[in-house]
Amino acid sequence: DEPTSQDAGQVEVSRLDLRVGCVITALQYYHGLYLQVDVGEAAPRTVVNQLGQHISVAQIQNHKVVMLCNLKQEVMKDVVSNGIILCATSPDKVEILEPPPEASPGDRVTFQTITGEPDAELNPAEKIWEQIQPDLQTDAQCVATYKGAALEVVGKGVCKAQTLSNSEIK
Repeated sequence: DEPTSQDAGQVEVSRLDLRVGCVITALQYYHGLYLQVDVGEAAPRTVVNQLGQHISVAQIQNHKVVMLCNLKQEVMKDVVSNGIILCATSPDKVEILEPPPEASPGDRVTFQTITGEPDAELNPAEKIWEQIQPDLQTDAQCVATYKGAALEVVGKGVCKAQTLSNSEIK
């Protein structure tokens, strides 16, 4: 077997199924947002999140987003939520990560220099997202990165925050 560039025991970021989505419906829902997101599948995915405290319906309606698609479904306030929208965050601001302008719903978002296929569904017991998330951040140019490798849609460009540089991605 060839040695891999990954350290032994390290969770491989390629296990995340990140895709470009387009928010086709956005509604206030309690303190959060209720979204219908087109990720290139037969039907849109429903996503319920707490972004309503930071982002208005107008800021996300009809916008392209980067969505983590292979987390186990969660029931939040009686609605099944099927994915999370990645955002750059600072103590006082949250910005939706933006895929490259030419990207289309369903396009895979990968990491430059890192190869591998995503899991069909991440096992919640393995806490893969929780292990990877601390190493996701924007760089000085607001480009989304994992340990320095940019999040990209191959042939179309990188994913970025609008203004938040050197910030956490959640």
